[in-house]
Amino acid sequence: MENILQRITIDPDICHDKPCIRNMRYPVETILELLSSGMSIEDILEDYEDLEKEDILAVLKYASQLSRIKSIHKLNAA
Repeated sequence: MENILQRITIDPDICHDKPCIRNMRYPVETILELLSSGMSIEDILEDYEDLEKEDILAVLKYASQLSRIKSIHKLNAA
């Protein structure tokens, strides 16, 4: 699991700067939505053959790290 977060990349030219898996067009949010809908890791891997189990684990680790944010501040529009 070492360096698993290196599988999550952010590139302004891919998916509008959203975090994705290995510079492919699989946004983290999409994989999280699939998991939350009840799909298993195995189901996702069957449907998306270019993904690896470690990619899904990286998505979960990334989401876990994001949930550790202590506070969110609302920005006022100018």
